[in-house]
Amino acid sequence: PPTLPPPPPTLPPPPPTLPPPPPTLPPPSPYREQEDFVSLSFPTISSSGPNGAIIHYFPTPDTDRKLSLDELYLCDSGGQYKDGTTDVTRTVHFGTPTDKLKEAFTYVLKGHIALCSVVFPSKLQGVRIEVLARAPLWSVGLDYKHGTGHGVGAFLNVHEGPQGINQRWADEGLYAGMVVTDEPGFYEDGEFGIRIENVVIVKNANTKYNFGGGGYLTFEPITLVPIQNKMMIPQLLTPDEIEWLNRYNATCFEKVGELLRQQGKMDVLHWLERETEPIG
Repeated sequence: PPTLPPPPPTLPPPPPTLPPPPPTLPPPSPYREQEDFVSLSFPTISSSGPNGAIIHYFPTPDTDRKLSLDELYLCDSGGQYKDGTTDVTRTVHFGTPTDKLKEAFTYVLKGHIALCSVVFPSKLQGVRIEVLARAPLWSVGLDYKHGTGHGVGAFLNVHEGPQGINQRWADEGLYAGMVVTDEPGFYEDGEFGIRIENVVIVKNANTKYNFGGGGYLTFEPITLVPIQNKMMIPQLLTPDEIEWLNRYNATCFEKVGELLRQQGKMDVLHWLERETEPIG
């Protein structure tokens, strides 16, 4: 029989498919300069005028508004850092606020100070002290439709339980070392929104007595952003409230101002100095 040809040589396997090149990343933003910054902790709520009355407003092309000298601007923002999580809201006016705006802002501020200054028994639920933030507003027939405070994680969830300060549920008791927010507000539908929010840490209070032996607690702000003086009516504040405000703004200037000097940001330092001038 005829001789069969030899079998064809075995072909080598095809080369492995190479992964696509990584996408080209945009250059880092000049506004994200902190070394430990990782990301936003939630989408920024940036609202002016009537948009500020929408508590969780999100900008869209149909609702965007230009900043003006005639309307309030509310900004609720936060970041995730390797050493912690932030959440802060400030309401400011770039022109001359009306008496109506200043009155509403001042009553919100009074509630913010009252809650931050309270001394209370250890393990007390936050819902038991929330009334302090609402009472100044209630006294003139005003209120707001959201909780007054939520727990904050450390490089974790910006809204994180079990602790909180909210009349809608009976939450976990408060213990030293817990972190919550203090954020009363007021919102006039179709006109404006006001909110003042600090992150505060629960700490031991130095009381004369210790009934029950369980200890007493209070709050200390760990957010350091000045509260705009021109948005308030000083005559509506008590001497203790004025002292609290001046002490808080002075702490902002002392601690943040030193960092601005180290970074050479003198224009921002001069702005901070103006914004933290004492009142009263």
